[in-house]
Amino acid sequence: MGKNRSIFQLSYRQKIFLLTSLPLVLAVSLVAMLTLNQSRQLAEREIKALETQLTEAKKAELRNYVTQARNGFYFIYGNAAPDDQHAKDWVSQILAAMIYGKEGFFFVYDYEGNNIVSPRQTDMINKNWSGLTDSEGTPVVDELIRVARTGAGYHSYLWPKPSTGQEARIISYVVGFPSWRWAVGTGVFVDDILATVATARADVENRIQRTFLYVIAITLGALLLVFLTGLVINLRERRLADVKLKDLTQRILDTQEEERGRVARELHDSISQILVGVRYTLELARRRITNKDARAGENLDKGIASLSGAIQEVRRISRDLRPGVLDDLGLGPALKALTDDFRIRTGTQTEFETAVFRNRLSQEAKIALYRIAQEALTNIERHAEATHVSIELKGTRNGVVLRITDNGRGISNSSPAKAGAGGLGLRNMQERIEQLDGTLHILSTHTGSGTGTAIDARIPLSHMLAPDGRSTRVSA
Repeated sequence: MGKNRSIFQLSYRQKIFLLTSLPLVLAVSLVAMLTLNQSRQLAEREIKALETQLTEAKKAELRNYVTQARNGFYFIYGNAAPDDQHAKDWVSQILAAMIYGKEGFFFVYDYEGNNIVSPRQTDMINKNWSGLTDSEGTPVVDELIRVARTGAGYHSYLWPKPSTGQEARIISYVVGFPSWRWAVGTGVFVDDILATVATARADVENRIQRTFLYVIAITLGALLLVFLTGLVINLRERRLADVKLKDLTQRILDTQEEERGRVARELHDSISQILVGVRYTLELARRRITNKDARAGENLDKGIASLSGAIQEVRRISRDLRPGVLDDLGLGPALKALTDDFRIRTGTQTEFETAVFRNRLSQEAKIALYRIAQEALTNIERHAEATHVSIELKGTRNGVVLRITDNGRGISNSSPAKAGAGGLGLRNMQERIEQLDGTLHILSTHTGSGTGTAIDARIPLSHMLAPDGRSTRVSA
């Protein structure tokens, strides 16, 4: 079961390829179907028009044949009485002799269905064919007589070809001779028209199939182009990602080394020296106790005081690495403690202001803002030569804003990217805020007392948690 799930589980690249390919395939398929359908309909209309045109030409030809034949013996029919058998025989002989082409002939039926003239199929003469139908069940003789009784007209049916004996479609034109009660007509086989129409339909289908193959080839080419383009972009992005990953790894290693160096310096410069002083103080106190010197108590008191200082240093270093107040009380109190410690350590005048808002910050946002403030105060202490620092934390409609300003020397670059290139601390600030989809602006300011620096960090609402009803402070 797990194996089947892994088969249908697509990678990110496959999903992107499907996302780009499926709309293309669907659009091309829809266009192809519409185009082929329109082409087929248009071709069918053209074929119908061709068939109609050819059929009308055949009908006109038949009408001319009958008209010419009637003109040839009309002087006989017009002057003969209804019962003039001699005239009838004379006309029958004329019509029997009027054969044309391989299949053409004239036929005569009386209104009772008796065949009088059929030069190419003489076995039908003097027989009654009333009720005769073709293989499709279409009435033949009765319908010809009916059309003749109305004056003149056409009738289409299946009839054996005289040359082959095989049934084929024929169109007959018949006229009535009412005084003799005759139906006189001739027919023409239209199998050549049907063959032409069938050839045209086959040609259309071949063109449609070729068009469909062209569409498939173009679609496959487009998909191949999309695939190759995606592959090139993916390889390029992978190379860029590898470069960025190496750069990020190097930054992390540099940051770790710098942090280790800072902790090592803190331990060496503060705690190590304090502990060395405590050791000498305790050794001096031991010698004095051995010598029963009354000043031994002073040395012990001094050693105890030094140990208290070492404990405070350990707490300060631990707080710099991970402030417990941030987890226990929240961001506001942690920033207040960081500001107070900066003021006590540097003697710089500081201000801290926190606006009250109901939404709570996510843990990642708290840590990021605290580290940004910590980096900013470190930079101010090392480089700014400022006498006044202000930290403001407030909520807005779009999220939360942390603003840190000082009246120090300022910076020359106003963009975060340029500022971030100046030092690892500023780059760390920029990367922390980007991980939260926020923005960081670092720029020089001009105040009444001179220039300074302002750091503006903004985190969107996506990293704000819903209020839990227990507190209305940002640190909740």
